[in-house]
Amino acid sequence: MSGGAAPLAAGPGRECGLCPRLVAFRAASRIAEPAWWNAPVPSFGAADAKLLVVGLAPGLRGANRTGRPFTGDYAGELLYQTLLRFGFATGAYAARPDDGLALLGCRVTNSVRCVPPENRPLPAESRACLPFLAAEMAAMPRLQAVLALGVLAHQAVLRAWGARQAETPFRHGAVHALAGRPVLADSYHVSRYNTNTRRLTEAMFAEVVAGLRARLAARGQPLSGLSPSG
Repeated sequence: MSGGAAPLAAGPGRECGLCPRLVAFRAASRIAEPAWWNAPVPSFGAADAKLLVVGLAPGLRGANRTGRPFTGDYAGELLYQTLLRFGFATGAYAARPDDGLALLGCRVTNSVRCVPPENRPLPAESRACLPFLAAEMAAMPRLQAVLALGVLAHQAVLRAWGARQAETPFRHGAVHALAGRPVLADSYHVSRYNTNTRRLTEAMFAEVVAGLRARLAARGQPLSGLSPSG
């Protein structure tokens, strides 16, 4: 696995035991596919990024296999190609952690760090992982915007901030301004299901990312003070 998980507040360790169902699923995957990552997936990108992209959880044959968020399945193709298009990444995405892809002023994570059965974490599992997301956002000193991919990621970000859900409903394309917090932007998840059903198109997702790029560029400062982080 290549570098890219910047040192922040400690995330879940490789043998995290907070969620028994996820531990059992992880153990079964280690037996079936011992060469896979099969552990909590660390974030990807630099700690000084202004944009944090938050997904739901690692995919079984995606991040759970490769050890890098959104790497190895279809969702990563749309996500990273769009980040490349709008200057949040450099290099090329080739669906593996050693492809040389580097993020620019952007960091990517999941609200739940371990792969769940059927790609669906239980509410208790989301709550158990919430402190890691809260600590991560608090430890990003230049964070100005969070992009939530899907309603569950949106809700996790709000819970991590202690914000009221009813006052900030999820809506694709919405940008929410919360007092004393980075802006929260919403997009439907970049899953194959959503794109196959046309709930989310490439143009729709591009519009969301382009808007965030323009918003951050309007501040008149570089997206990241560090060299590209891959």
